[in-house]
Amino acid sequence: MSKETKTKFVTKDILNSSIKGAFIKLNPRYMMKNPVMFVVELGFAVTLLLCFLPDIFGDTGSNLRLYNGIVAVILLITVLFANFAEAVAEGRGKAQAQSLKKTQKDMQARILSEDGRETVISAGILKKGDIVLVKAGEVIPNDGEVIEGIASVDESAITGESAPVLKENGGDFASVTGGTTVVSDWLKIQITSNPGESFLDKMISLVEGASRKKTPNEIALNTLLVSLTIIFLIVIVTLYPIAVYSGVRLQISTLIALTVCLIPTTIGGLLSAIGIAGMDRVTRFNVIAMSGKAVEACGDVDTMILDKTGTITYGNRMASKFIPVGKEIEQDLIRYGVISSLKDDTPEGKSVVELGERLSGKHQEPEMGMEFLEFTAQTRMSGVNLPDGTRIRKGAYDAIQKYVGDLGGQIPKDLETRVNEVSKLGGTPLVVCAGDRIFGVIYLKDTIKPGLVERFARLRAIGIKTIMCTGDNPLTAATIAQEAGVDSFIAECKPEDKIKAIKAEQSEGKVVAMTGDGTNDAPALAQADVGIAMNSGTSAAKEAANMVDLDSDPTKILDVVEIGKQLLITRGSLTTFSIANDVAKYFAIIPAMFMAVIPQMKVLNIMQLSTPYSAILSALIFNAVIIPCLIPLAMKGVKYKPQRSEKMLSHNMLIYGLGGIIAPFVGIKLIDIIITPLLSLLGL
Repeated sequence: MSKETKTKFVTKDILNSSIKGAFIKLNPRYMMKNPVMFVVELGFAVTLLLCFLPDIFGDTGSNLRLYNGIVAVILLITVLFANFAEAVAEGRGKAQAQSLKKTQKDMQARILSEDGRETVISAGILKKGDIVLVKAGEVIPNDGEVIEGIASVDESAITGESAPVLKENGGDFASVTGGTTVVSDWLKIQITSNPGESFLDKMISLVEGASRKKTPNEIALNTLLVSLTIIFLIVIVTLYPIAVYSGVRLQISTLIALTVCLIPTTIGGLLSAIGIAGMDRVTRFNVIAMSGKAVEACGDVDTMILDKTGTITYGNRMASKFIPVGKEIEQDLIRYGVISSLKDDTPEGKSVVELGERLSGKHQEPEMGMEFLEFTAQTRMSGVNLPDGTRIRKGAYDAIQKYVGDLGGQIPKDLETRVNEVSKLGGTPLVVCAGDRIFGVIYLKDTIKPGLVERFARLRAIGIKTIMCTGDNPLTAATIAQEAGVDSFIAECKPEDKIKAIKAEQSEGKVVAMTGDGTNDAPALAQADVGIAMNSGTSAAKEAANMVDLDSDPTKILDVVEIGKQLLITRGSLTTFSIANDVAKYFAIIPAMFMAVIPQMKVLNIMQLSTPYSAILSALIFNAVIIPCLIPLAMKGVKYKPQRSEKMLSHNMLIYGLGGIIAPFVGIKLIDIIITPLLSLLGL
């Protein structure tokens, strides 16, 4: 399984650009996109005006000018902190984009004309349909399909994987990506994208954030935050005449401070950063999401459709068991099976040696004089002739049966039974003989990838249904499904069956994810809510999907779903924390506003804050500093543990709900202790 790319949280360059970006984003036209923080910026403008013209609102006195100035500064810092959080998230993406842009710089292309002549041009002017020739050591200038040649391609500039990938015409490995390097031989490539539309261009655009749009959940949450802001604004507006009627004189700056403290500024300041960071985390896991909606949909996945071969199993049949027949013993079968496979470089042959040495505890090396025979379609068996004349063979049941029969040997009575047992389990039986004696059967089966059983159990724990698709017969499919621990399977599955399965799940209101790499997977990838195409796959598959796995690891879908879950949990947790904060800030500001005139309000001053001014400013300062304190959490995400929704909700309510109430009580009190002496020196 691929590991997430580890990078520093904030580099010096990102920090410098983020500080600059925080001020640039103060532009009201930009701030209007975030209504909650726009209200805070308007509050800053009004309190700044009060510093110079207090009389227009009926406020007088030099102390009030100073108080208004302090409030204005804190409000400005609050907006800057929110902008800084978003700028940091964008900065991480832009830093990654710069490294990708290096692969495009000064790229040349050798274009072929219809008469076969070669012309070197700038890669930037290549058009869809052009034919280019790329030789060893040269960079592929743009996305395309191999139409002639076979070569190894280094895709490390895109995927980070150092091992070259073999590319050739036809099949699922004909697609090549611009920016990768041909390391051997040559390729003739037909360009499949116009300038600015290549996969690398899309990657750069996505990681820079230029193409990001608000996701449905983000829009819904933004609507909630705007609604809460409007409600609190109405409350504050009606509070002023009530206070006047009660004989309490409230400064406009105090009302603004109350508004800013009660509206959900914490989540409002971090909302964009959380969304950007979610896409960033997927990108650093070597998966390119074509939209934020795709990442978010991963968090809502209910059903996961997976291919068996290459995803759940290795795709190569591996030795699983040695089954002796007749009166033979297992140790003899293991010995002859291993010797016959010492020079067998197929995955099956290597697995026989590995299993045999593990069971016997002995390491076997080829001896001088051994004559090895390779498997052929005609003989349907392979083996070795030993120096002492012993002839060991392993192969298909009927081939070995005929071979031993021709030598005059006896066929064990239980051999056919053992062979049929293996076949019914969906395995491949390899019969082993030495001379005219048959020693037993090697059970080859498509092996489940390690760790998948536990991962499927984790998915089941969070309510995600897994469906395995395979072309195997129902008996084999049932055996693999049971071993892997998937919830259900589709045997003898055709491409149209995948689409049918996806639509059936979606008709029940479920969100479906699947992986694929071939052209025949494209319709199903397009139909699925989350479609992850392999980078090694065809252009059709990558165009149809809304995510591309650069490592071409089909099991990555399991990781991406957890990243999507983490994104939603992070957003929900910080929203809970932000709204819970209002409880403490309410107990800080409301008593401070009224207790001078209404002494009975002192009972609500449970934090024992020193003065009305210190109470209001302490709450306002805490409201500002909590935003940068939560930036690391917004970037890295809340730690995710697979569990049922009900348990997850209660856990997050306990941690972020209760924590969101307790933290401000402690923080505001500490700030009050620190600033009270300073305010007394200033006469406040």
